[in-house]
Amino acid sequence: MVELLAATALLAAGYALGRLRPHDRLAEWTNWQLGFHLDRWTSRPRQAALFALLLLTDPINTVRAWRHRNDPPGRGPALTFRDDAPDGGA
Repeated sequence: MVELLAATALLAAGYALGRLRPHDRLAEWTNWQLGFHLDRWTSRPRQAALFALLLLTDPINTVRAWRHRNDPPGRGPALTFRDDAPDGGA
């Protein structure tokens, strides 16, 4: 019975965190703070708090983003040109 109650409490806490989206709010707050405080000693703890919260709330996507943060952007689709000539371009 205790295990069922603990599992239900964890599920409810996870649902509440998903609905409240604390990482979005903390990210907005951190970006706003970094706009005004550019020195290293006050911005690093804010960034560390944001990273810790992201790691706790969405570990898979956070680790994936951290691993691929320096990857070059992918290539776009090949260019295609319309042929507006009525006779097929001849």
